[in-house]
Amino acid sequence: MSVSRWPVLLLTAMIGIQPLATDLYLPALPGMREDLGATLAQAHLTLSAMLLGFGLSQLVWGPMADRFGRRPLLLMGCAGFALAGLGNMLSESPEMLVISRTLQGIAMGAVVMCGRAVVRDWYDPQGAARMMAKAMTGLGVIAMLCGPIGAWTVSVWGWRSTMSVHVIFGLLAWALIYWGFDESIRRRKPYAMRPRVLVGTWQRILAHRAFWAYGLLSICTYGGVFIFLSNSSFVFMRWLGLSAPAYGALIFSMSLTYITSTLLCRRLLLRFGVKRTVAIGGMLSMASALSLVLSWLFVPASVFSVMAPVYFYVLGHGIHQPCGQSGLVAPFPNAAGAASSLGGFWMMVVAFAIGLVIGHFEDGSPTPMMLGVALWAALTAVVAWTLVQRLGPDHG
Repeated sequence: MSVSRWPVLLLTAMIGIQPLATDLYLPALPGMREDLGATLAQAHLTLSAMLLGFGLSQLVWGPMADRFGRRPLLLMGCAGFALAGLGNMLSESPEMLVISRTLQGIAMGAVVMCGRAVVRDWYDPQGAARMMAKAMTGLGVIAMLCGPIGAWTVSVWGWRSTMSVHVIFGLLAWALIYWGFDESIRRRKPYAMRPRVLVGTWQRILAHRAFWAYGLLSICTYGGVFIFLSNSSFVFMRWLGLSAPAYGALIFSMSLTYITSTLLCRRLLLRFGVKRTVAIGGMLSMASALSLVLSWLFVPASVFSVMAPVYFYVLGHGIHQPCGQSGLVAPFPNAAGAASSLGGFWMMVVAFAIGLVIGHFEDGSPTPMMLGVALWAALTAVVAWTLVQRLGPDHG
């Protein structure tokens, strides 16, 4: 087995499909709600239902990837993502859009899950964390472009135009994987999908401390990101009065911050290793939590008072995400697909639950978003400083 010709580019295409499905969609949410006559809860559901499909599907994709290999699932997932994007464009009701977005999440699950597993196929735990950080830099570039592109296409052609970008990206990713990716799994597991074998594999993974430490780190840091993603367009464009291009520029600045953090993560990993790097990220997360609460209590709501603490969160997220996603599959070189799928499943189930809860408190103001992000920032710091630090030397 050899690493494929363009590992960073390939991994970026695999995991970068997720921000494309979320960040590019954000400027379209207000226009979509008005055009389809959707309620605020239905608008949120188009995002959270996609993520639920994304999470649940990985329980199936994981053992399939161990049984049949990564390449066929990657090709299937990219094609499905493009077809679902076409369905999004043609939706004429909120219910139709929720269904097509859910199908898009299911297809995306195959791509992202295989991306995490491929990293473990290619590298040891330390190398996997560094390669994941490099791929996350590429993901940040995609996310950085999504804000301006989404805002521009919405302002010129309307909300449906963002879905055409999904179609184009899905087809380009399919072509890149078809011509540039050689199967990465060393040996397929012919019994991986048998119920008894699958349950035994899941039990072994769920009993491992490193899986829960890095899995909870990934869940917590993504929790705050999801709250921001699902609420920010309404807060900044409706409550604080930003135009679509201005909101796109704001998302651009967040992504630029994220890219900076992934570059910092790579340097920290080389100098300090995984566990100490995660602890440093925890300091940034806690700084975000405290500054969000103080800003909410004492500073009138404005773009600056909301975003300044969020930038600290993004800096921490750029450290926790690559370390968490590589760390949760690191102990399972022979079941990387199953471990990746379980990690993705729990992450998206929590995100879906957050979407349901935040919908009851959402009033369009910055308060639910600020306090929600602060809560998950604090939880991320606690996990970084406790569960991850208690792991043995083999895990960082």
